[in-house]
Amino acid sequence: MGDSFGTRLRAGLDKRGPLCVGIDPHPQLLHAWGLDDSPAGLERFCHTVVDAAADVAAVAKPQSAFFERWGSRGIAVLERLLSDLREAGVLTVLDVKRGDIPSTMAAYAEAYLDEGSPLACDAITVHPYLGFGSLSGAIASAVGNDAGLFVLARTSNPEAAELQDLVAGQILGSVAAANTASAAHEPLGPVGVVLSATPPSIGHALERLHGPVLVPGVGAQGASPADVARLFSPVRQAVVPSVSRAVLADPGRVRERVTAYRDEFATLLG
Repeated sequence: MGDSFGTRLRAGLDKRGPLCVGIDPHPQLLHAWGLDDSPAGLERFCHTVVDAAADVAAVAKPQSAFFERWGSRGIAVLERLLSDLREAGVLTVLDVKRGDIPSTMAAYAEAYLDEGSPLACDAITVHPYLGFGSLSGAIASAVGNDAGLFVLARTSNPEAAELQDLVAGQILGSVAAANTASAAHEPLGPVGVVLSATPPSIGHALERLHGPVLVPGVGAQGASPADVARLFSPVRQAVVPSVSRAVLADPGRVRERVTAYRDEFATLLG
């Protein structure tokens, strides 16, 4: 890809503003859009989102599960979506939350981060709960392919708190070390974190991460852009707020809602 993931991400955020559009085409949303819950409905949904938002959003985050549920037909739609977003200049973060032993992670990395893969994207989400060392092959693959990873540290689902609050600090430290060890850690390293905006406080120092912070929980899950600005003030230039349901609820207002959130985040985080 040429430039590092961090360089491309920084350039995209500077050009189009700080927003990641979550693309989560679950059956209820397809029905709300008047679409069939089918691969054809899925494809129409994706075309509409790309047409409405691809020139105003810096980052898009498709949720792989809603495509995988249709087998090869759904994966074909996902491949086209990733290709269309790439052609429009949108960085793609595929939300797959993979995490396994090193050999398996190497295969996942080949599937999603290798430039020659039909599912190639700019970054993927991963989890570290088999030990952060299990991600070493994926980190190496990300660096080698000028791609990125977002490691789950504190997600937005309420049931995550019991486990994730115990280990979030350790995960953040490991991410910081991985970015420091990378030659491509400026302006942002290849390893980011997922930190929700829904807890009342973060409770961890973020200044040494040297990587991007993907922030879910905005909109339907209760957090506001002002919450994001408050919680992530020390690393505001690294923040990538992610909004899905709040911008996709009405097919006729996708562009309007994406632009509104993007502009509000730009004001608060600028």
